[in-house]
Amino acid sequence: MVEKLTAELNTHTVFTIPLFGGIPVFESVVVTWGIMLFVLVISLLLTRNLKVKDPSKGQLLLEMCISKIYGFFTDTIGEGGEQYVPYLVSVLFYIGIANLTGVIGITPPTKDINVTVALAFMSICLIEAAGVRARGGKGYLKSLAEPIAIITPINIMEIGIRPLSLCMRLFGNVLGSFVIMELIKLAVPVGVPAICSLYFDFFDGLIQAFVFVFLTTLFMRDTMGN
Repeated sequence: MVEKLTAELNTHTVFTIPLFGGIPVFESVVVTWGIMLFVLVISLLLTRNLKVKDPSKGQLLLEMCISKIYGFFTDTIGEGGEQYVPYLVSVLFYIGIANLTGVIGITPPTKDINVTVALAFMSICLIEAAGVRARGGKGYLKSLAEPIAIITPINIMEIGIRPLSLCMRLFGNVLGSFVIMELIKLAVPVGVPAICSLYFDFFDGLIQAFVFVFLTTLFMRDTMGN
């Protein structure tokens, strides 16, 4: 049982690019490409034949959903936050779909810590860049000494702690759910795994996507001083 579970947790190489001695392309990367293609196709299908006059019911529903999403994120971030919504929504969709791939028997790319580290790194870069852009260079540096100068080292440490917390929270929850599901499949192979999948793959997976993006939004709001 332990050997089988360990094999499932390993990151598998799908193929190797024959450059610089061979560049391995892992399963998480291939699945990510598939998710990108899926989102692109769905986006093209949903946005074709858009009309300014006499829009269809589908277009009105799409516009309402986009408006609600933009409204939620801009209200959460505050002034100047609307320009970051496309990134936040893209990450939300990616993590949500990635966590749902387990339903069709594909290993979620978010089970690979390299993926969660990359997501956390991109988010922290955006968070700090948003702070510099909103406050200016001098204002951003001054914010590191707030509310008093003596806690400046703590504020600087927080810049590194934020991406670590984002990364480990997402990776730990996804990996934990994956391990529990594999143990359930080994113990009770029929019936019970399908029921548990409704929670771990759907509810928990989507919740983790929302939590990751929501925390990024809150960190961004704090850094921008809104």
